[in-house]
Amino acid sequence: MNTAAVSLNERLEDTDVRVLLLENIHTDGADFLRGKGYQVEALDGALGEDELIEAIQGVHLLGIRSTTYITEKVLNAAPDLLAIGAFCIGTNQIDMAATSARGIAVFNAPYSNTRSVVELAIAEIISLARRLHEKSTDMHAGVWNKSAAGSHEVRGRTLGIIGYGNIGSQLSVIAEALGLKVIFFDIDDKLALGNAKRCSTLEELLAEADVVTLHVDGRPGNAGLFGAEEMRQMKPRALFLNLSRGIAVDTAALREHLESGHIAGAAVDVFPIEPKRQGDAFESDLRGLPNVILTPHVGGSTEEAQQDIGRFVASKLRSFTEFGSTSLSVNLPELNLAAVPGRHRIALVHRNAPGVLATINGLLGERGVNIEAQSLSTRGENGYVVTDVAAEVSAEVLIELAGLPETVRIRQLS
Repeated sequence: MNTAAVSLNERLEDTDVRVLLLENIHTDGADFLRGKGYQVEALDGALGEDELIEAIQGVHLLGIRSTTYITEKVLNAAPDLLAIGAFCIGTNQIDMAATSARGIAVFNAPYSNTRSVVELAIAEIISLARRLHEKSTDMHAGVWNKSAAGSHEVRGRTLGIIGYGNIGSQLSVIAEALGLKVIFFDIDDKLALGNAKRCSTLEELLAEADVVTLHVDGRPGNAGLFGAEEMRQMKPRALFLNLSRGIAVDTAALREHLESGHIAGAAVDVFPIEPKRQGDAFESDLRGLPNVILTPHVGGSTEEAQQDIGRFVASKLRSFTEFGSTSLSVNLPELNLAAVPGRHRIALVHRNAPGVLATINGLLGERGVNIEAQSLSTRGENGYVVTDVAAEVSAEVLIELAGLPETVRIRQLS
């Protein structure tokens, strides 16, 4: 029998739901969940693996950002965990295979901070082109350096965008409105917006772009994407930005190309290793270079973006907990069956195998359970079925459903 599934048969009341939010998630997210009656604990910093294992005991919903890593070891220590909310875009910090295997839903905020990242990219492109960072440093040092040497307008320059997803494509539109010529490269077939031109190879983009900006995701294949060879292929005196993933760039190679003058300036917001808490020491190969703008992973850190993310992800966690909705889930099959007052709902995650639905319905029929509505969806190795029935199902029937060899997780929601 699947004992992991059996342990979740008991229905949770709102006041029983325990939530742990890490990494200074916006108070709107915590307030939303508290307003639903959930017990919410919010911490400012990230937690390491051992700290998280201790803190996650008895927690049903976990909220993180980009610095807390959810490993299989953590998940093994969290039998009560129902869902994880990544209050950011990326989810590479979560062991997705392990969460799916346990029927734990993962949600993120794929669009909420897009505008904030784009605005930072535009600001940094202009700042680098005008050498504002260097001029500001001189002024703080008491040096009046009023010179146009090395300062340029961005109008008429070519912007090369690597990764043409939500952020890259919106940056494309705004950059073009500023008078930049836009080219892009993406491994997927993406529709060009405005007058942007798609490059067939990365090499083609690097040879043409005056500014190169990375907007890729955190998939393992992007680790080391941009190294010494790619930098060598850039136009002499081009600018470079990375506001996407720290693992994508060889920072030691970037320093060498900045010091040699081949790359005229860089702006970097993400790093291979980042401090877990406010005030912790920060180390990087790029520190101390006058032609480099360093920011502490703040691309999406505006009040507007964090407020939107807090509300959005919190609402997804609540909808999954109370109604079994997996709309926009990163890992589980998407399903959103409208709730009808008076019905009782069973949510069952199962292995995607032929005949599972027939087996479930056959068992319910044999026990005299009347099905009033039902929805099934599959995704990869998992299937997910939500069933509304006329009366609350007995513990014995739930245990039988949990004992099916295909069952991963089962909950009676109402």
